[in-house]
Amino acid sequence: MNNKSQPNIRAVCAQAIFNVLEQGHSLSATLTILNDKVADKDRALVQEICFGVMRVLPELNFYVHTLMNKVLTGKNLILHYLLLVGIYQILYTRIPEHAAVGETVSAVQPLKKIPFKGLINGVLREFLRQQTSLPQKFRQDTKQQVSQTLHPSWLLNRLKQAYPQQWQAIVNANNQKPPMWLRINQTHYSTQEYQQLLKQQQIETKICPEVPDALQLLTPVNVNQLPYFDNGAVTVQDLSAQYAAYLLAPQDGEQILDLCAAPGGKTTHILEVAPKANVLAVDIDACRVKRIYQNLARLKQQAEVKVGDGLTPEQWCAGQEFDRILLDAPCSATGVIRRHPDIKWLRRDSDIAQLTELQYAILSKIWHYLKIGGTLVYATCSILPDENKLQIERFLQAHSDAKLQGEMKQFLPVPEGGDGFFYAVLNKC
Repeated sequence: MNNKSQPNIRAVCAQAIFNVLEQGHSLSATLTILNDKVADKDRALVQEICFGVMRVLPELNFYVHTLMNKVLTGKNLILHYLLLVGIYQILYTRIPEHAAVGETVSAVQPLKKIPFKGLINGVLREFLRQQTSLPQKFRQDTKQQVSQTLHPSWLLNRLKQAYPQQWQAIVNANNQKPPMWLRINQTHYSTQEYQQLLKQQQIETKICPEVPDALQLLTPVNVNQLPYFDNGAVTVQDLSAQYAAYLLAPQDGEQILDLCAAPGGKTTHILEVAPKANVLAVDIDACRVKRIYQNLARLKQQAEVKVGDGLTPEQWCAGQEFDRILLDAPCSATGVIRRHPDIKWLRRDSDIAQLTELQYAILSKIWHYLKIGGTLVYATCSILPDENKLQIERFLQAHSDAKLQGEMKQFLPVPEGGDGFFYAVLNKC
């Protein structure tokens, strides 16, 4: 990377947040592009600020609107997001206040908003003067639950309806930083052996009895600190996501389809469980398919990889039939909000009906390619019944050759546990 001129980190963050909230881009995709402009040493800070702002967006908006007489609009709207960046640093990071203010004010130059330097400085300094009283006012703002829960009202309504006893615990889990889970490649080390390797590096972990390959890091670290990561000894994968390969129960020699497979975490897990399985990994997104190739290469595994649409399997299946299919269906991602807090502000209530129809169409299409006696695992990272339990019930009613194996599994996000995931195992008779 060319580091001739270092960009202003706060300007990069403001631009990223603008791209998400005003242009509808995902935060992960936006940061992938913008990180090319940022020095390696600064990327963790960019991520901390951007994800943090998304996590507590209603709170930060409350402060800016309280401190300003006029709302910033039009071409100056990016300055609103710059103020969010500044206030987030003051409240939620260890960056000294003078540095947080100074660097944020300096960002007006790369954003080409130099005449507003005084405004940014004034608002941030006024926030410093009121930073004890303003959070109290925010907590007392009972006009709408969005303020108190940091969730949009449409999502709150759905969570209350689906989980009348648990919705507050779900919201609480969503608003926390996610734990870091590892999947240990048993062809390299047992989970206990790898735990000892980490201990030698002063990295403390916790074993999960229900999922034998899983280790939780008590404090997240960069993957570069994980022993033999580049050799494929370990993969970063959430606890709930690790159930997919176990429920699929792949066997050596079988024809297995991983549909909607990018970035390849579940594909590589299938091959760890059944190294001699014939796996086809398919995803509609050509850019994300590159990640499947990268993950396979790091773990030194072999699979056939294709760019393909789940709605038109006849274009890439070539009449193949599969012993097992893992369908990780496109969904609202409401189970992984703590990892992708921008989901709260990008999703709309109307998206859910569209997603359920897409899921049902893909499930119905790919069912024809499952052998009689075969197994299909339907998975989502959603916690909404429309995409999960109700979806499978609808499918079973319409397909007499489909039988539910065991019970459907709905995992909810847990602060020290896994993300929100849903699984249903279907057998073809």
